[in-house]
Amino acid sequence: MVYICIGSNLGDREAQCLRAVELLERAGLRLLKTSRIYMTEPWGLTEQPPFANMAVEAETSLSPQELLAALKDIERRMGRSPGPRWGPRVVDLDIIFYDSLVLDTPGLQIPHPLVQERRFVLEPLAEIAPGLVHPVLKKTVAQMLSELQ
Repeated sequence: MVYICIGSNLGDREAQCLRAVELLERAGLRLLKTSRIYMTEPWGLTEQPPFANMAVEAETSLSPQELLAALKDIERRMGRSPGPRWGPRVVDLDIIFYDSLVLDTPGLQIPHPLVQERRFVLEPLAEIAPGLVHPVLKKTVAQMLSELQ
């Protein structure tokens, strides 16, 4: 079971998010739950357009590294190009959780290292998986979200 956050703040943001969902399915993920789209203020680099964000719960047979490669391929196919960290983007796909796996490699960290600080991740995730427990912090998504409020 994997949880992926989708974000976009360039072009038709909502359509970009929905297109990413379609491409996730085509990449072999079996989508179980999809949150609604949330409009959020930018995080990190704040001088940019607002984001559309959503979260999905899916089953996959891909390894974490294969999943990351599939997400990067979707981003590239949708027109994402290199830019500043936390800057504007057509689409951003992040692995938030992969079962209860804890992984820390140079190219991939699971759970996502900043999940507990990001309302734009926690709000859509709380819609579809409020009781999901962070394997390191031992807090549910709902608890992490309430601590931000």
